[in-house]
Amino acid sequence: MGRFVYWMNVSLDLKIELAENEQGGGDWMSITESLHREFNARASAMALAVEGRVIYETMESYWPAARTDESQPDFMREYGEIWTSQSKVLVSRTRTSAAHNTTIVGGDNAIEQLAAIRANTNGDIGVGGATLATQLLQAGLLDELMLFTHPVVLGRGRPLFDGNIQPVGLELLEHATYEAGVTLHRYAVTAAHSA
Repeated sequence: MGRFVYWMNVSLDLKIELAENEQGGGDWMSITESLHREFNARASAMALAVEGRVIYETMESYWPAARTDESQPDFMREYGEIWTSQSKVLVSRTRTSAAHNTTIVGGDNAIEQLAAIRANTNGDIGVGGATLATQLLQAGLLDELMLFTHPVVLGRGRPLFDGNIQPVGLELLEHATYEAGVTLHRYAVTAAHSA
């Protein structure tokens, strides 16, 4: 059985966007070459990626072209190749087609479809998108958080999860520090706690 891993860049106050629709491009993040190489290694180790439509379309608009863009540094071209080649599942009610090794699931039973995908996948399944991660958490299907925390407090912006969620227990699996003060915290989701 696979494991759903929600990985995200966050501020110290667990915001993922300062401006609306920033989609991972905020200048508040300290993404150096070595950190991006860490992203590449972790992404390439994933068995599958599952992304909500907004994240998918952000990635789709940039990474396929980046892989062959000689003006980009090699680590950016490498990530473009990883994203484009990796098997992906797009969760969308509106998209009916997608390229780049992508399967689409949607409709009222999308979470049940994702549960079946998880049951039939060996390895980690990267989760992209706060809305999708929130739905997986609420359904008891989210297995892990992998948070790259940047040394900034945003004070406002989009939180790590959307809407109201019940308290959830976590177990620290890994901690690492990178240049520019970025830290990694990997947590297993252990159990829901009553409020």
